[in-house]
Amino acid sequence: MPISPPPIDPELAAAVDLDSLRITLTHEVIEKMRAAAAPTPTLSELRRGGDFVIEEHRARPADGGGADVPLLLCRPAGAVGRLPVLYYLHGGGMVMGHARQNLDHVLEWAEELGAAVVSVEYRLAPEHPYPAALDDSLAGITWIATHARESGIDPERVLVVGFSGGGALAAGLTLRLRDSRDLRPLGQMLVCPMLDDRNDTFSTVQLAESGGWNRAANEAAWTHVLGARRGTPGIPAYAAPARAEDLGGLPPTYLEAGSAEIFRDEVVAYASRIWAAGGDAELHVFPGGFHGFDFFVPGAALSRDARDARLKWLRRTLPPRS
Repeated sequence: MPISPPPIDPELAAAVDLDSLRITLTHEVIEKMRAAAAPTPTLSELRRGGDFVIEEHRARPADGGGADVPLLLCRPAGAVGRLPVLYYLHGGGMVMGHARQNLDHVLEWAEELGAAVVSVEYRLAPEHPYPAALDDSLAGITWIATHARESGIDPERVLVVGFSGGGALAAGLTLRLRDSRDLRPLGQMLVCPMLDDRNDTFSTVQLAESGGWNRAANEAAWTHVLGARRGTPGIPAYAAPARAEDLGGLPPTYLEAGSAEIFRDEVVAYASRIWAAGGDAELHVFPGGFHGFDFFVPGAALSRDARDARLKWLRRTLPPRS
């Protein structure tokens, strides 16, 4: 008997034809999608009419070799003192996207919170498989610690934010920082994150043929990142955070998924395991939401609810400096 998928929220379904969003992540398709996406928005647009001061920086690689990692530092204009930081890792399945992608959403939070944003131009697979993107993410957060004074940011009030593939990097980076006992962030926000390379949860089967980011696209992306090792034993937790044996000792965590996306069950399981380890996790599963629903239909009621939930958690997790 076929497994019926959950219904899509009616307002979202009326606005988006998910079947038209099916993608096949071959190298050729990835190259075309990258070309179509870059580079928007412009730095002038991100400055939002002078509301933000944006600087371009470069971080030294964590291992001391290779190319420097490009960063964008965004500060609210006129802000004084050392600001908390939203450390942003963009989405795109770790094979697409760029540091400006959906950055406008994060800048809205920064404006509300009086925070700075650092966005990372990490390397992408398949040209740069694991651990390249994670190493770049570590380089960027290390730059925050070593350049805090001249940049007017507070290295003790950093919150890691990742969307989709950036959620895999955010969760992997937070695990890595926990284990190194260095640069501990105040929290991690994981929005519809890719967490499990095995691609075998119930929701991946239930929604295997869905439009948008489905099981085939997910398998292809993870294979680009991990190669032939994808789905085999021994994949490190820093690469695929659902592989972690121990989720204790993590900072407060926000987790979100839609009920109609393949990541639903791995996100729910990750939250449950944080609670089982005695940790602090806030979980939202938005009924009828597909992967990235609020970016496709930002005006929908469900999208507004999701953005409101994120901002409320950020306010609680980034208290003002005493």
